[in-house]
This record gives sequence, C-alpha cells and structure tokens, in this order.
Amino acid sequence: MHLIVTRPRAQAAGWVRELRALGQTASALPLIEITALDDATPVRQAWLGLGQRALVMFVSANAVMHFFAAAPPGRGWPAGVLAGSTGPGTSAALRSAGVPAPLLVEPAADAPKFDSEALWDRLTGQPWAGRSVLVVRGEDGRDWLAETLRERGAAVDFVAAYRRRPPALTAEEQDLLQRSLANPEGHLWLFSSSEAVGHLRVLAPAADWARSAALASHPRIVQAARAAGFGRVDLVAPRPAAVATAAAAWPGQVAPIESKFQ
Repeated sequence: MHLIVTRPRAQAAGWVRELRALGQTASALPLIEITALDDATPVRQAWLGLGQRALVMFVSANAVMHFFAAAPPGRGWPAGVLAGSTGPGTSAALRSAGVPAPLLVEPAADAPKFDSEALWDRLTGQPWAGRSVLVVRGEDGRDWLAETLRERGAAVDFVAAYRRRPPALTAEEQDLLQRSLANPEGHLWLFSSSEAVGHLRVLAPAADWARSAALASHPRIVQAARAAGFGRVDLVAPRPAAVATAAAAWPGQVAPIESKFQ
C-alpha cells in the first residue's frame, strides 16, 4: 500500500522520511502551498509587544516557522509568556525555535484528538480575565479558542504569519495523482487538513473516489473526506508511528465502515 502524504511541502518531506524509516512506502503530494506574506510588518510589530502577552497560541508548525522568521535579530522568547500548541508537530517546531519547555502548553499526550479544544483542556483552569492573548495563524482560521478565551475575559488579537494557497503540483506529483486515480486500491491517502481535501477535489474534479481510502487526523477531516466521496476514511493519530501502523494493517479493500481511532 503506497501512502500519499498531503501536508504542505516542508512538513510532507519530513513525514515521508520518517514513514520510510518505519518501513512504510510513502510519497509526498502536497495539497496546500504555504507562502510568506508580502508584508511582514504586522508580525514584526507583534514581536515588539510579545512580552505583554500571557499566551501566544500557534495554530500550526507553519505559524511557528513564519512567526519566528520575522523575529527581530537577537530576540528570544520572552520570560513568562506561554506558547500554546494544538499538536505534536507544532510543539516540535516551538521547541526547535527555542521556546523553553516550562512555557510550552500543549494537549495531553493521550488526548483523543489534537486541536484547539484539546489545548483548552490544558488552559481552562487558569484565570484569563484581563489577560492578553495573541493567536498566530494564516490569513484565516477557526476562532473557537479565541471566542472561548474572550468569554473568560481575555483580550484576544490575531496576527497572520503566512498565506495558504492551492498547490502547484510538479510533474512528478501530477504523475502520482494520476497513478492513484488509476489504481485506488494500491494507494492510501493521509489528510491533515479539510482544506487539502477541497484542493484535491479541484485538482481532480471528475474523479470518483468511491474505491479510494484515506486516513485523517481529525474527525472534521474524516467528514470532509467522506463528503468528497472516499469509500473508507479512518481516524488516525497525527504521528508517523501511528500512521505507519494503521497503513501496515490496512485490509487492502474499501468498504464504508465505522471508523475507530488508531
């Protein structure tokens, strides 16, 4: 079974390497393109006031990468400011960027899913009234955590650190897409974003996905893939080891069944 990793290019390459090291055949077919903003001034300004924040929440590893790329020279993470992460990839990026471990807030390792709600489970016990929070994200995104914090009295601001776009596939990636369409039983898709599912539908508007199967890292993404017509979609933890285990155990046939967390 050939696994197709659809994360943005920078993250997909790392995932493919880890999956291959675990013995899983895998290739990258990035379905979201991440680009820098034309004007990084808002991000640089956000850095200047970072020490006044109680929490800076990062929605993804891409948010971390582009936010820290705009940091003033020599500027480190301010003391006492929490850095919020929604999952393992974002947490790893924050550690690599130099955020001290005691200031990193992330979902529990055994959380049933990794998202804003899981992060909130780690934050809910703190007093938020009158405290300042910054959410670092792309040009748009979910507002659930921001709304929840505001309900608790926090002042929440957003800053866009990057832009998401539909992908421009290379010739090799286009060939992989065509091979997956010609042989759906031999390929297994891995989705980490509902937006990626939408971009795939645009890239192959006439495709019949009924004989295709996928793993997805969140229930919302499972729903998006099923809505696109995938014959089977299972939920999987967003970790290479969990994905490799799920792929190795794949039955090799597509029949709509009730998903179970891997």
